[in-house]
Amino acid sequence: MTIDLSAQKVLITAASSGLGKATACAFQRAGARVAICARGAEQLADAQREIEALTGEPVFAQVTDLTQLVDIQTLCNNLQSAWGGVDVLVNNAGGPPPGSHTDIDDQQWSDGFDLTLKSAVRTTELLLPNMKKSGWGRIINLSSYSVKQPMRSMMLSNSLRLATLGWAKTLSNEVAADNILVNTVCTGWTQTQRVEQLLDKRANAEGISRDDVAQSLIANIPMQRMAQPEEIAAVVLFLASPAASYITGAAIPVDGGCAQTL
Repeated sequence: MTIDLSAQKVLITAASSGLGKATACAFQRAGARVAICARGAEQLADAQREIEALTGEPVFAQVTDLTQLVDIQTLCNNLQSAWGGVDVLVNNAGGPPPGSHTDIDDQQWSDGFDLTLKSAVRTTELLLPNMKKSGWGRIINLSSYSVKQPMRSMMLSNSLRLATLGWAKTLSNEVAADNILVNTVCTGWTQTQRVEQLLDKRANAEGISRDDVAQSLIANIPMQRMAQPEEIAAVVLFLASPAASYITGAAIPVDGGCAQTL
């Protein structure tokens, strides 16, 4: 199925690498006007050039710390000035650090809350009025399969992603009549820099190699492999397309069938 999104203006947050960048590339190829943000200026500029090279069309890019309200406000105000708002918002953010209950202090809980839940709430709150005005919008949240099966030593992520899912489901009911659809993509183990860091941390803790950790995880995935970022991006693209016009409030697993504690 060919998806043409040439009429859409799309913001993907935390899109300088990993799932965010893969999603931005997918929207660029589909003809959408793409905006991205990230904290690191150099990596963001590299991602902007890479995405623009796919089609030759410009990409809006702005350095943004998603834990800071003023940064989010500046980003959304600039998009409002440049484009009149966005049609599609993809809420993505780097996951909070791993750790068990006893490893996490009060500040880490606050930081994780700002990054994982509050960034999505704030960005959505600022861009939602334009979607309501136009009578059309798509809000797609990138999350984790841990919302259905908590992952070992991921206390912050397990807790805060469930909170984000509850917010998204509640919001979907509130804005459905405005033709604004809100869905969550619950990803499994995917070959990204973030996952490599998690594998390294577990390998160091257990005194084994990263490859051994990866193989132990893959052994519990029915498809016997990790996902590629492009496979996640394809689902996000579908949810923004006309073909998904009656899907809202969904939490869609894209995890290779994984349902075990890993």
